[in-house]
Amino acid sequence: MATGVWLAGGRGSVAVTSIVGATAIRAGLADPTGCVTELEQLRSPALPALGDLVFGGHDPASTRLCKKAEALAAAGVVPARLVAALTEELATVEAEIRPVPAAATQLETAALIAEDIAAFRFRHSLERVVVVNVSSTEPAPAPHPAHGDADALRQALGVPGAVLPPSSLYAYAAFTAGCSYVDFTPSTGARLPALDALAHRHAVPYAGHDGKTGETLVKSVLAPMFAMRHLRVRTWSGTNLLGGGDGANLADPGANAAKATSKQRVLGETLGYEPQGNTRIEYVDDIGDFKTAWDLITFSGFLGTSMRMEFTWHGCDSALAAPLVLDLARLTAAAHKSGRSGPLTELAFFFKDPLGTVPHALAEQWALLASFVRGFADA
Repeated sequence: MATGVWLAGGRGSVAVTSIVGATAIRAGLADPTGCVTELEQLRSPALPALGDLVFGGHDPASTRLCKKAEALAAAGVVPARLVAALTEELATVEAEIRPVPAAATQLETAALIAEDIAAFRFRHSLERVVVVNVSSTEPAPAPHPAHGDADALRQALGVPGAVLPPSSLYAYAAFTAGCSYVDFTPSTGARLPALDALAHRHAVPYAGHDGKTGETLVKSVLAPMFAMRHLRVRTWSGTNLLGGGDGANLADPGANAAKATSKQRVLGETLGYEPQGNTRIEYVDDIGDFKTAWDLITFSGFLGTSMRMEFTWHGCDSALAAPLVLDLARLTAAAHKSGRSGPLTELAFFFKDPLGTVPHALAEQWALLASFVRGFADA
């Protein structure tokens, strides 16, 4: 079944790495390492195949996909041999990455976004489309009375002015176009009551927020360890250094605060208390798309004995995120086909700040995900 993946931020590093990866796998030039839906426990005929994903999207940037892919290859993010071998395939996707529409009101803008997605679906005879937000992190928006009611929201969007941040406007457009939505960023996305109601009204599912690719992935394994061993974590502090477009965007205090809050949630909800410390995010242009995280943990053991643990994570964000974007597109499309609507809490495994009341321990999230996939076979 041909399934569309419409990327908000379609010329960014994560989007282009996802496109290169899926295209290379389809051509038999690469293995699906990092795609958890390719593990035996999660394979299901209900999921669209990686080779059946068709890509399009919006982006305000004008850099051509092949040039962005070449830059990623030069930075060591993707193999240069793949970029050279996939020139024609990237040119085909290039035609489906459009400028971000703009109109006098956000309601008109959302309609233009939905029209682009619908036309994309028609051109490629797609069974369904999943809209995935991989654009830059936004600051948390100011509250608005219309955020609580779908009908009031539509009315407010018809008046000039910004009622929704971009991530939420994409969710609105996706839902009205009959498409599911995934927010891979810590932005607001579909997390507003009015948008949840709209998703149910249009019978479409959504998932998010903030892909779990590095330091927080490690936290979701270590924090349960401390809790299960009844060791008291006194402090947990981390410093993240990253470059590239994401790093530059997170130099903005509002976006930085949104990201840091998302990264810390796992500790309080897993341990049952908040240890002292926080997560700092700093932009270092020279390291490009790679990220280094240093964490220091101090904890108390039997009879109050003081101990400490430190770890360093050095990874490539785009190479870690891209396979998860492909996983989420496949899983969300399958959920949509099965008749699910509203938040997909079972996909917590993929997110730092997952929707709903779900466990943050990675092992528990994995069990929830495996049960979710088995449900497709039982349906």
